[in-house]
Amino acid sequence: MDALITWSLRNRAAVLVLALIISAWGALTALRAPVDVFPDLTAPTVTVITETAGMSSTEVESLVTFPIETSLNGAPNIRRVRSSSAVGISIVYAEFEWGTDIFKARQIVSEKLRLVAGGLPVQTGEPILAPISSVMGEVLFIGLTAIESPTNNIALRTLADTNFRRRLLSVPGVSQVTPIGGGARQYQVLLNPTRLETYGIGITQIGDAISLANENIPAGFTTYGGSEYLVNGIGRFTNADDIANLTLETRDGVPIQIRDLGEVRIGARPARGVAAVQGEDAVIIGIQKQPSANTLELTAHLETVLDELELQLPDGVVLHRGLFRQADFIETALDNVTAVLLDGALLVVLIIAFFLLNLRASFITLTAIPLSLLGAILVLDAFGGTINTMTLGGMAIAIGALVDDAVIDVENVLRRLRENARRPAGERLSSIKVVREASVEIRSSIVFATLIIILVFVPLFFLSGIEGRLLQPLGLAYVSALAASLLVAVTVTPVLCSLLLTKSKMVNDTSEPPHISWLKSAYEKILLRVLSRPSLVVAPSLLALVLAIGATSQLGRSFLPEFNEGALTIAAVTLPGTSLEQSSQLGALVDDILLELPEVISVARRTGRAELDAHANGVEVSEYEVRLKMGTRSRDDFMEQMRRNLTMVPGMVFTIGQPISHRIDEMLSGTRAAIAVKVFGDDLQELKRLAEIIENEMKNVNGVVDLAIEQQSSVPTLQVKFDRNAMGRFAVTPRETAATLEAAVQGYKVTELLEGSYAFDVVLLLDIDDNDPREVLARVPVLGAGVTPLGAVASITRSASPNKVNHENLQRKLVVSCNVAERDLVSVVEDIRRVVLPHFEDRAGYRVEFGGQFESANAAQKRISWMSILIILCIGFLLRTAFGSSRDALLVMANLPLAMIGGIGGVLLSDGVLSVGSMIGFITVFGIATRNGILLVSHFKHLRQHEQVNDLHQAVLRGSRERLVPILMTACASGLALVPLAMASGEPGSEIQAPMAWVILFGLISSTLLNMLVVPALYLRFAK
Repeated sequence: MDALITWSLRNRAAVLVLALIISAWGALTALRAPVDVFPDLTAPTVTVITETAGMSSTEVESLVTFPIETSLNGAPNIRRVRSSSAVGISIVYAEFEWGTDIFKARQIVSEKLRLVAGGLPVQTGEPILAPISSVMGEVLFIGLTAIESPTNNIALRTLADTNFRRRLLSVPGVSQVTPIGGGARQYQVLLNPTRLETYGIGITQIGDAISLANENIPAGFTTYGGSEYLVNGIGRFTNADDIANLTLETRDGVPIQIRDLGEVRIGARPARGVAAVQGEDAVIIGIQKQPSANTLELTAHLETVLDELELQLPDGVVLHRGLFRQADFIETALDNVTAVLLDGALLVVLIIAFFLLNLRASFITLTAIPLSLLGAILVLDAFGGTINTMTLGGMAIAIGALVDDAVIDVENVLRRLRENARRPAGERLSSIKVVREASVEIRSSIVFATLIIILVFVPLFFLSGIEGRLLQPLGLAYVSALAASLLVAVTVTPVLCSLLLTKSKMVNDTSEPPHISWLKSAYEKILLRVLSRPSLVVAPSLLALVLAIGATSQLGRSFLPEFNEGALTIAAVTLPGTSLEQSSQLGALVDDILLELPEVISVARRTGRAELDAHANGVEVSEYEVRLKMGTRSRDDFMEQMRRNLTMVPGMVFTIGQPISHRIDEMLSGTRAAIAVKVFGDDLQELKRLAEIIENEMKNVNGVVDLAIEQQSSVPTLQVKFDRNAMGRFAVTPRETAATLEAAVQGYKVTELLEGSYAFDVVLLLDIDDNDPREVLARVPVLGAGVTPLGAVASITRSASPNKVNHENLQRKLVVSCNVAERDLVSVVEDIRRVVLPHFEDRAGYRVEFGGQFESANAAQKRISWMSILIILCIGFLLRTAFGSSRDALLVMANLPLAMIGGIGGVLLSDGVLSVGSMIGFITVFGIATRNGILLVSHFKHLRQHEQVNDLHQAVLRGSRERLVPILMTACASGLALVPLAMASGEPGSEIQAPMAWVILFGLISSTLLNMLVVPALYLRFAK
């Protein structure tokens, strides 16, 4: 460092030019840097979707899900395999270790699927991989409604499937576009069973005829007159009349056409999901981004595309934008954090100006802020980071500390220049030499102090999982900014001092500013009393430390604080087996209740599952995206009334969260709630019984809200079992029977009809009455040697099967979930553990796990705690190396418990909850407090060793007085810069950083006050 300081002073122009180049580079990088609310929190997850028409959930589980799960469970880097097996669908989620390349993960899954695909049932569709995205990738929900227009639900859905979906998928960065609601358009051949029986024509005959007729034939080439012509036979259907006019066969010279057997019409595919906006029927379109896409840029691009599409809407169709818009929270959060950053910088400017009272000295000191921040941005860019609330929060926390090294250097240079000016003219040194010697004098102090602050952030880089992904960018931003400030302090600061301070009037005026003289005089009076009677401060400090440690038992614990997103995500579940129509009617009641609340701006509801959705929601599930604009009453009062009003809806269970935090919960535990109690076992009935026991126990736990059991029960099922002997007697083929059954229930797809560039299904349907389905199906005619009722070749029985079976790591599970209100998360979990675990002590084959945010909280806090102990030992080793004395190292480390006193007070004064953010605050304040101790003790040693102040009492008194101003400046700059962030508690974007700010602010107050009194007293006592 000595050589670097000397080189900088010899090459001042080069240093300044290099600083300007780096600043410009950093500014350009900041302008083009990706912007997001959080770092990428998405665990690499590959979703496998398999359609299994006609299979019950238990059949899907055993024949489809289990083989896929088994093949994936031993794959490299697999962290967890989850699955949902529902009627007609299997969805398997393969979660890989953090940092796994998503394309490599998809290749691994694809290879595993090829091994099992051949063993899946014939009626099972091919397993497909969902597009690359995650629950955190849902960036936008928009809606389409028809008002005072003849536009029907089919036309509305067709508009969404064609114009909107295709155009939005073409936007770079979009991974999936999922419409739900309306009626998916299809061409339906509605066949009359009586006519089929009269003509003796079967379903497969009609299907084969339509499929074969719907073809264009490339006939080859022909030439004429020197030209070549391509000959195409156009046989594809272009409209419903083409299908109706198709001749199946001719009998006695009379053609039998499709129109003779029924009607060809445009209808809607049987839906498994509907949607509503503001209580009106709608089509809702969900847009998901690719993991690498920038949310704000993508949203802006999407809105430009939506502007184009809105101009093309038919009359009476209304586009509802931003039913959920992730960019809203991102923009608000970033604006808030940026404002806090600027306010903190302004306070730092005022502090520096107050202490230095010199424009040139203040300018030199404050230059460290932009240079350090721009340097940090370059480091973040080199590591592939983004500008987000965590990186900005790291800079906001660091902003006061960025001037510390420069402050110490400038203050020491000023003092030495004044001393040089007092000397006789013949004994004065050159200004450059004074600046160099003054910078070198404090070089070891600032280097070791900054290294220690960087060292205390090392535990963040050893965090794993979501906590690591969330907090490591904050640590990287803080450390890189601080490292840049050190580099500035030993290069740019000495250069600017040599150029601007050597001829300053402040240097030639050898007297100190009046307020600085007053501060030093007042401090000296207090210190003289303390040095004569150390017990005046040591005993109260020890008492305060004991009280602070005792107060930690009263602190709650959590991982992430509650965000303030300005929106809600509500999951409402009714009884499995409820029809889609009935579920939608119940959902409409919830729409009305929510819209009656004055704070609610908009309500978008999705009931059931969209065709392209990667979630196995049944029709009994409704999800609401609710946008809010809070009025005069508090959020807690609003939430209490909303929960109370929702209890009026019969038979529905609600889970209330916020869009981003809700999705974080789902990513952590697979459940959109803060706490997930997972029960594992084999028997579904026993799992349900145990879940009900857990639910009853959790009802009595204080702080539990939105308590719900994962809805799992038996749903009514009609089993149509083919009788092979009977089918043989009546010459009925299994294919004909299966096709007839499918046509009678949901439609038998035979081909597709192209309209321009859009393809729509052509299906065969039987026109049967809507009575008891068992009796109706028994009468359905099946063509064989003659016409035979389906009931004659198959047994039709009523039974029941589970609506859904969930797995985690190959085991069946059932989840009891809840959120937390008015208590900290970890305390609630501990209470739940205490009442739940006794029920599983002697229950072989069944176990319980507790999932959710608290898992990350415990993991992060344990690792930070153990790493902090190791770091404290490393700090001691560094101090021992720096001072050559274990005693001096221990005296400096006395600042750590002194900082803890204020830090714990800060937690108690904020929200009383010790979160991961608070722990990072303790880490930060420990580093800053250690720096102040280093400055003090190193100056004591400097006076005794280099300036021959042999009297220990005089060395301590003079050293404390001379270090008062730089220590107060650095402490005030570091502390007061955090006041805006602490005051922003609860504001979007500041939820995680505000607890840190409270700890650092109060920790600095206690450590600085006690450091300036306790450390000198202890040094005087033990340095002898």
